[in-house]
Amino acid sequence: MSITLIIIIVTTIVSITGFSNKEWFQKLQFTPSAVIHRKEYWRLLTHAFLHANWFHLFINMLVLFSFGVVVEYYFVGFFGMFKGKFIFLLLYLTSIFFSVLYSLQKHKNDWFYNAVGASGAVSAVVFTSIFFEPWNMVYLFGLLPIPAIIFGILYLIYSYQMSKRDTTDFIAHDVHFWGAVYGFVFPVLINYKFIFLFLSKLFFID
Repeated sequence: MSITLIIIIVTTIVSITGFSNKEWFQKLQFTPSAVIHRKEYWRLLTHAFLHANWFHLFINMLVLFSFGVVVEYYFVGFFGMFKGKFIFLLLYLTSIFFSVLYSLQKHKNDWFYNAVGASGAVSAVVFTSIFFEPWNMVYLFGLLPIPAIIFGILYLIYSYQMSKRDTTDFIAHDVHFWGAVYGFVFPVLINYKFIFLFLSKLFFID
């Protein structure tokens, strides 16, 4: 079975449970102050399986499905069935942790800061797909086709700039940014030779 589908199923079950169980929700959400001062380290992982509402859940799982099955396919193609699926799972789980490290430090003494959602990990999966196919078309807002590498650059610039502002849009732009960076670097961490594959795809080198 696809690891992507397993992640979607587990995330959906946990999120739906959290919609009606406030104690469960508060126990699993990302609260940097609780991680640092109460040593509740599980929050670094569990928050990604919770979502604020149905729309939040639907969007993240739709994007994960759209890009996750492709990235999973690449890893299986490169490493074989078992190892490829394990590496995809490793990408997803480690990106959850890495994407919130900046927020952990930034909000470690803010007892009112909480966050949920798989956006960091989903951004990582999207950018791993960009690494492997930089000139594939990504449909912005589901309508406007744009080369993946161009979309990636614009996404990073936007997320970085927004993370530096004191916004009230309730979007964790810093998590998006660092998740995306991690996802793009991850293939090279697994095998440094992948950088040559990326460059060959980027510059159309046979």
